[in-house]
Amino acid sequence: MLRNRNVTRRTILRGLVAWGVAPFSLAVGRDPDLLRFGTTPVFLNDRVETTRRWQQYLETVTGKRIQFVQRGSYGEILELLVRDELDVAWVCGYPYVMAKDRLTLLATPLYHGKPLYQSYVIVPETDRVTQTIGDLAGRIYAFSDPLSNSGYLVPRIELLSRGTSPDRFFRKSFFTFSHRKVVDAVRLGLANAGSVDGYVWDTLATQQPEAVQGVRVAWRSREFGFPPLVVRRSLAAGEVVMLKEAFLTMGRSEGGRDVLGRLNLDGFANEPDSIFDTIAQMAHTVSTSRT
Repeated sequence: MLRNRNVTRRTILRGLVAWGVAPFSLAVGRDPDLLRFGTTPVFLNDRVETTRRWQQYLETVTGKRIQFVQRGSYGEILELLVRDELDVAWVCGYPYVMAKDRLTLLATPLYHGKPLYQSYVIVPETDRVTQTIGDLAGRIYAFSDPLSNSGYLVPRIELLSRGTSPDRFFRKSFFTFSHRKVVDAVRLGLANAGSVDGYVWDTLATQQPEAVQGVRVAWRSREFGFPPLVVRRSLAAGEVVMLKEAFLTMGRSEGGRDVLGRLNLDGFANEPDSIFDTIAQMAHTVSTSRT
């Protein structure tokens, strides 16, 4: 597992190899009829049928072939985007604000009618004492991804507000690279607590309640801009318009509504970039902090 470290613009754009992201290429040459859609296990872990139906929907409405490309971390997906080896990706607000000069915001999911979500701190149900991350000094803590807002940036800011950092505050911390695996780590006793995407937690609790059995939410953060869909800045304008329309109109077709139901989303919206300003401010605070 990776140890905690500050994530800066230079780290993301130039130092991905240091996070264990090996250089690679998806293909030699370009197929004009193919669009490559990047995801990570943060969202679609073990969701093969959902991915298949989403692919089918997008191919129907765009007339293009859609290739889903899953990688193990946001860092890997971001590397492919900035190297123009992906066309569209579902990322987190944190990597988006750190690399927004290389990306274009396409659409933002709507959850409970809003383009917003929260970070949760989760603990075993047997822990009836913990109310905030500040109650977990000297414990073992699970983060999701170094570029996750809910799974890493928010808890980093919470600790920074207390004048400390993960390395100093916890006895041990580690990354799972999946919100589901953070839940598993807490449920199985591998960690005393962890930070997860509230949307992912709520979806698990609704669709797979056994996955969250024995774990409870101890704390909920304020709301932040929901992890967005982005495209590479160099993608042709016509393809950007086509993809945006495909996502914004998902609720108008039976196939689109089926995918939204499986994703536990209300739809996608054309939201202003400003909904990610708070994340950008937190990212700047962490990158300039000496704690």
